[in-house]
Amino acid sequence: MGKLDGRVVLVTGAARGQGEQEARLFAAEGARVLVTDVLDEQGEALAGEIGARYAHLDVGREEDWEAAVALAEETYGPVDGLVNNAGILRFNSLLDTPLDEFMEVLRVNQVGCFLGIRTVARNMPDGGTIVNTASYTALTGMAAVGAYAAGKHAVLGLTRVAALELAGRGIRVNAVCPGAVDTAMTDPALLDPDARREGRTGALDGLYRRLVPLGRIGRPEEVARLALFLTSDDSSYITGQPFVIDGGWLAGVTVA
Repeated sequence: MGKLDGRVVLVTGAARGQGEQEARLFAAEGARVLVTDVLDEQGEALAGEIGARYAHLDVGREEDWEAAVALAEETYGPVDGLVNNAGILRFNSLLDTPLDEFMEVLRVNQVGCFLGIRTVARNMPDGGTIVNTASYTALTGMAAVGAYAAGKHAVLGLTRVAALELAGRGIRVNAVCPGAVDTAMTDPALLDPDARREGRTGALDGLYRRLVPLGRIGRPEEVARLALFLTSDDSSYITGQPFVIDGGWLAGVTVA
């Protein structure tokens, strides 16, 4: 018996990184998964590997959401689990951030989350679950990621409001707040295996050893296990909450 036997779960940004690991774990735990992304080739390959369906979904487009949910319902039945994982990150000081860049980050990270909640929850059966991917930066500031931090703060607000409004239907809404996780978002060299092997080990790993009390970057599989907890009955009395998974980064400063 899997923790998600009989569940229908839609995961966004599932072609790689955290979303990929969530889709893999959820399928292994018995869920019927709709893998969604804009990376169609990778998403189709993953869906085929884990016995899922794939849908192209630009989370900032209302019509894409309607089509993806319709496909899930036609294939599996009503969606009773949503993981709003898709996100983008841009590094820039606030004074140097073009408006177009700021708005694109919000379109994906904040508007995408809003559209997912609104579209899926309309037909979600009572007792369903929504897990929104916020961030460590949703709870504190970080220089050079102003658009990202602003959007992730907003995701926490959406999470709390949705939890209040949907509680009467037994739908639970929570947020995962990862710190640095070993994905292409935090390390674009992952898109180039040769670059990863040559250049990544020293600079980035040294940075995380200094900043993170546990001394390492997080793994997407670890975030997936938290998302599973919040989607399963193991968290049956939890809603409206942010769950930080950051190796202790938010806890404070260590003076050596």
